[in-house]
Amino acid sequence: MALLLAEFIIIAAIIVFCGTRLSKYGDIIAEKTGLGRAWTGLIIMASITSLPELMTGISSVTIADVPDIAAGNILGACVMNLLILALLDPMDKSSPIFHKVGQSHVLSAGYGILMLGLVSASIFLEGHIPALFHVGLYTPVIFVLYVIGIRLVYFYEKKYISTIAEETVEKLRYGHISGARAVFLYSANAAAIILAATWLPFIAEETARLTGLGTSFMGTFFVAMTTTLPEFVVSFAAIRIGAHDLAIGNLLGSNMFNIGILGIDDILYSKGPLLSDISKSHAVTALMAILMTAIVLISITYKHEKKAMRFGWDSMAMIAIGVISMYFVYIMG
Repeated sequence: MALLLAEFIIIAAIIVFCGTRLSKYGDIIAEKTGLGRAWTGLIIMASITSLPELMTGISSVTIADVPDIAAGNILGACVMNLLILALLDPMDKSSPIFHKVGQSHVLSAGYGILMLGLVSASIFLEGHIPALFHVGLYTPVIFVLYVIGIRLVYFYEKKYISTIAEETVEKLRYGHISGARAVFLYSANAAAIILAATWLPFIAEETARLTGLGTSFMGTFFVAMTTTLPEFVVSFAAIRIGAHDLAIGNLLGSNMFNIGILGIDDILYSKGPLLSDISKSHAVTALMAILMTAIVLISITYKHEKKAMRFGWDSMAMIAIGVISMYFVYIMG
């Protein structure tokens, strides 16, 4: 355990160091290319920060043969990402975190709810979902929804690019850094996070084995808590530099990307449809993530301007749902 702790601290330090720089250079790329911070967070940032979940899922269904760890990690990571979003709220003392972000996040939140709902229904309908060979028919639907979702966000950002451009002009800070240099430095820091994050899930899984707790609970919370460290660091750094859209786009995009990973895990799991071979407690996790995402959607649409305490009502509600989710998965697992 002492060796595992030392390894975890070293890897966490690398992720923290490179993650702060990843946010900065991701923000520069968004500014230089004009793609918009929401889309940059949704695609460029989310694909990098979700790699630990990808590696954990692949190893869980191919090497370790623990499908509950794979599903629990993915769905637990979705809940953790939304908890991170709630915990970032106190960083802005003037207004709730959702007040300063664009409407394009409504699309990614909506597609997140749609994809999580599909997963939850598929778990509940265990044994009744048709399969092509060993792959459940929900897997191609997941991939189609993901592609459509990112395309809609991209075209939405382009449609309202003038509004985004005005916002960007107010925050121009990167005139001294070229776009090519930003891409190079972003890639270098991303590579370091990838290498560190690839090892991170194996440490988490070994720790889970040594503790002896149920795989559903450990996969959903301990492993997920560990693999979402990149999302936390990158989003925290993005909020610090005032790139709220980048932070929220990263977290909501990571959730969409994570459900896509579940489809990849289903393809690699050769014993049958993955969602038919796991605990039904994972459906509860998916439902809790849906509730939390719905709160995000309402908050972005309503845009409440002030908060009475450090946490807004929406963030407190999300934290409460996250805690309830932990409790139910523990007693069901």
